Amino acid sequence: MLKEKLLEDLKNSMKEKNELRKNVVQMVRAAILQVEKDKQIQVTDQQIVEIIAKEAKKRRDSIPDYEKSGREDLINQIKQEITILEEYLPAQLSPEEIEEQLKQIISEIGASSMKDIGMVMKTSKEKLGASADGKTINEIAKKLLS
Repeated sequence: MLKEKLLEDLKNSMKEKNELRKNVVQMVRAAILQVEKDKQIQVTDQQIVEIIAKEAKKRRDSIPDYEKSGREDLINQIKQEITILEEYLPAQLSPEEIEEQLKQIISEIGASSMKDIGMVMKTSKEKLGASADGKTINEIAKKLLS
């Protein structure tokens, strides 16, 4: 269903001559196609959400580099791309909500120290998916386990 929505959004952005949205949607569709060809599978909506989250993360991570080089034009474009990508992602959990979820996960799996962080991260990424950033999960998990 998400695949069809992306196709519909691509058509609409072409009609409206919205170049940025068209390029972002095309990029996402290309990433989906690449995964399908590489793994020879038909991606699910959940996998599409993960692909979109990965693309948004790439852009967020590139912003500091552009800031160092003083490229305000590119920074603004990247931020607009992130905004478009976030339209397809589930609502992001607040740090407080993530902390509550992590407390439950830690008690469920019996994690007690930093050596259990790998198991906590794996379980939390499975449960929270794209609704929470891995970096934020990691920071909160470290705080709870130390």
